[in-house]
Amino acid sequence: MFKKLKPSLQTCYWFDFLIFTFYNIKIYCLPKNTFFKLPFHNLGENTYYYLTKPFLMKLKKIILSLLVIILIAVGGFLLYVQTHYNQSFDESHPVTELKVKSDSSIIEHGRYLVYGPAHCAHCHTALENIPELEKGVEVPMSGGFVFELPLGNVYTPNITSDKETGIGNHTDGELYRMLRHNVRKDGAACLELMPFFNMSDEDIHAVIAFLRTVPPVKNEVPKNDYTMMGKIIRTMAIKPSEPAQNPIPFVKQDSTIAYGKYLCESVANCMGCHTNRDLKTGAFVGEPYAGGFQMGPDKSTAMYTFITPNITSDPETGYLRLYDEVGFIGRMRGGRVHQTSPMPWGPYSRLSDSDLKAIYRYLKTVKPVKQKNAGPMIPPASQS
Repeated sequence: MFKKLKPSLQTCYWFDFLIFTFYNIKIYCLPKNTFFKLPFHNLGENTYYYLTKPFLMKLKKIILSLLVIILIAVGGFLLYVQTHYNQSFDESHPVTELKVKSDSSIIEHGRYLVYGPAHCAHCHTALENIPELEKGVEVPMSGGFVFELPLGNVYTPNITSDKETGIGNHTDGELYRMLRHNVRKDGAACLELMPFFNMSDEDIHAVIAFLRTVPPVKNEVPKNDYTMMGKIIRTMAIKPSEPAQNPIPFVKQDSTIAYGKYLCESVANCMGCHTNRDLKTGAFVGEPYAGGFQMGPDKSTAMYTFITPNITSDPETGYLRLYDEVGFIGRMRGGRVHQTSPMPWGPYSRLSDSDLKAIYRYLKTVKPVKQKNAGPMIPPASQS
């Protein structure tokens, strides 16, 4: 393996691309054999140790074998991902037998949630329908809105009662599982773009009851187009959502702090957008309600980038410091300022005074966070 020799003055580099980077080893070409000089074995002036050529050939075979093993492992992993990124969770989260109660008051409450605080209509309609929705029109929830994410393009489904392209053939139990656990009819888990897993049963049932009354619209929505990174994350990290407790306790609809917290965290998703998150996994990485979450640039924002603002009551950087309760309600009623803002201003502008008071009163109890964010709107020309 090792041979003590005086080095030749001739130096070759044909093997440096494999070894030099890691060991700083040079190749010395002698008359009959090729040797590797090991500088860290320098035992004195003109005294060196060399690796013999037979050992180098054996080392080459080992390296090539390792490369083959790595390629096989990577190929096997990618094949596993390709066949499992839509894995079924039917066994761990089976569909329950359910038939929701339905009367005029339940349906009307469901309508309020869908077109109001839960803003279902804002996502489950085509981008060109948003201006009409802002005016208060009950636009068709036939899906097709696309979220352009690092994981790929994710399309919102058609949630009208059409039997072929919508949810007309879904059972109440399947819809409940979707809202409670983010598990589709086929058993696959969805990204947490619809964070209703902590919504009360009463509200989920009301949403389902109203959706049953929505006229069918035939619209075949494209399938989600995931990147390979998206498929890997779906396979390894995206699992069904789990509620904080089961069952979720009913929260009475009024203007209290408790109901405001319920709206912000379980229905309107204020916390989900106004808290910084990892764009790849959706995990929260920032202080609650301190903002900093990036949305866009994409088609829905006209290539503008939006950074969600800090809505705590921090006296220097929190937006809530700018408003008293009356001013807050007035701002929410005023609707959008930036025309391509991703915030669903239309649905939120039509919340009841009681709900807006509850949200304001809860946000005033949130820990103030000193955090100045960029934006909130960054034009395309200003983006690096």
